[in-house]
Amino acid sequence: MAIVLGIETSCDETGVGIVADGRLLGAALSSSMDEHARFGGVVPEIAARAHLEAMVPCVRAAFEQAGISPSGIDAVAVTSGPGLATALQTGLAAAKAYALALDRPLYGVHHLAGHVAADTLEHGPLPPRSVALAVSGGHTSLLLLGDLARDPIVHLGDTRDDAAGEAFDKIARILGLPYPGGPAVDASARDGDRDAIRFPRAMLGSGYDFSFSFSGIKSAVARHVEQGPVRVPDVAASFQEAVVDVLTHKAVAACLAHDVDTLVIVGGVAANGRLRQVAAERCAAAGITLRVPPPRLCTDNGAMIAAVGELLIAADTPPSPFDLAADPSAPLTRASLSPRRS
Repeated sequence: MAIVLGIETSCDETGVGIVADGRLLGAALSSSMDEHARFGGVVPEIAARAHLEAMVPCVRAAFEQAGISPSGIDAVAVTSGPGLATALQTGLAAAKAYALALDRPLYGVHHLAGHVAADTLEHGPLPPRSVALAVSGGHTSLLLLGDLARDPIVHLGDTRDDAAGEAFDKIARILGLPYPGGPAVDASARDGDRDAIRFPRAMLGSGYDFSFSFSGIKSAVARHVEQGPVRVPDVAASFQEAVVDVLTHKAVAACLAHDVDTLVIVGGVAANGRLRQVAAERCAAAGITLRVPPPRLCTDNGAMIAAVGELLIAADTPPSPFDLAADPSAPLTRASLSPRRS
């Protein structure tokens, strides 16, 4: 059993987690979200500075919660991509420092693989084959998964423009709702009529094309609001319903097309209440097992990175060299961003 320290700093949250035997032993999280809110989005320099200030307190808090000393860990895992360049570099530098000081191996981890692994901390190991819907502020992808640590990750479809979470942020801005947009739209939608406005569902009837596009609905909402006046909760609910309809329809269709009986929904948008509800209904109707992490594990966190690290160690994946660089646009082909054995 390996005890792994995980560090996540890809965006505006400093996440530290300690995982062993598929269990979360200790975790700490610090968000700089409030500092970015007045700008309506994340400012990379502010995020990097906040990571620098929060790193040591978060690491200490995670170790205290786990009840172990730093010398008790077996490895350090860190998000090395994708994400904001300066934010990634801050976390990577900290991970290298801890690994060097403790003489422990370092594992570079892909951020999205971390989101998938987060579910294992709640529901146990993934089945041999599954489909993952990874949906966040920067990513919307349907992925065909085998063994997360050993097998290549196959992209069934990705967003062609805005990610779903990005669309939520932009619509929140149009409606005068606060940042971050996802929780704000979700909250407003609870008081709205989701059938009030029929917003477009892009690429919904495109057969086995599992790509996404959310730029059209963003424009449709903007045009509707310009015509005014509008009832904000109705617009929020109708917009959210259109996005959820597309996400869940394509996710279930991908499972059926590839003869997979397990769907895993991960990423920040997976915390959306309406998405979870509709996904549960559609998966039940199709005979598909749905797995969604609890909301605390949907947003960026260090535990998910430590979980990948533990899987990589169990799979005998070679550790990363200490000259591992941050890769802000790292493609998702494998969970590890470490070099592979020839």
